[in-house]
Amino acid sequence: MSDAFWSSWWWPLATGLIGFVYVGLLVAQWLRRRKPHQLAWAVGFAFYAIAAVMEAYSEFTGAWDPTVYRIYIVLAASLVGFLGLGTLYLVTRKPLAGNVYLAFVLVCLAIFFYGTFTTELVTTQLIPGITVGGTALGSGGSFPRVMSLPFNITGTLLLIGGSLFSIFKFLPRKEFRYRVWANVLIIVGTLIIAGAGSMARAGKTVGLYPAEMIASAVLLAGFLLAGTLEKGARAIKDRRDTEISG
Repeated sequence: MSDAFWSSWWWPLATGLIGFVYVGLLVAQWLRRRKPHQLAWAVGFAFYAIAAVMEAYSEFTGAWDPTVYRIYIVLAASLVGFLGLGTLYLVTRKPLAGNVYLAFVLVCLAIFFYGTFTTELVTTQLIPGITVGGTALGSGGSFPRVMSLPFNITGTLLLIGGSLFSIFKFLPRKEFRYRVWANVLIIVGTLIIAGAGSMARAGKTVGLYPAEMIASAVLLAGFLLAGTLEKGARAIKDRRDTEISG
């Protein structure tokens, strides 16, 4: 198939529409259990879905609207921070660490939005279609482009680090072995996103949109599996009941 097929506008549109379904699933889970990690993940996936729709819009129209781009680049860069926030809430099981990181993310988000809306864009870099690296905001390391780093670095470390911690924690516990596979999925989804984004920033954008769709599905599967201890608790109860009756 041609490169045009893999870079077509309907890939990110499909990713965005499916992403909103994911948000609904996470919100429904949060409404049942009211756990902060579920709400944080829902926000991250909402940013993911909105950014994907904006990518589709740029591909379909063949141009980046400056206002759309400004919003897009902030959402696309910051979503991993909210996904990492959800993992932090889940792993620590206490609100203090998560609340501190939430405050950090919100402050960075406000600064990033302020910077993107007060900085004159490099219009020659508003390339129709994919513009992931933020080059329209200026040179690397300049403000506000540098504001993507606090989200990307800390969010990725929390996602992968928290998942590795959970793997080692639950691996010896048979009833919670499903949490191991959940965190493997989270790591794989994170690596797919990071890899696709790095290739796009290097100018290799073919396949980015399908990779985004696959990564979002893998991440959601991991989050939904990791987001509850009820399955493991039921398994332990059933085993104990069997032992007592036996």
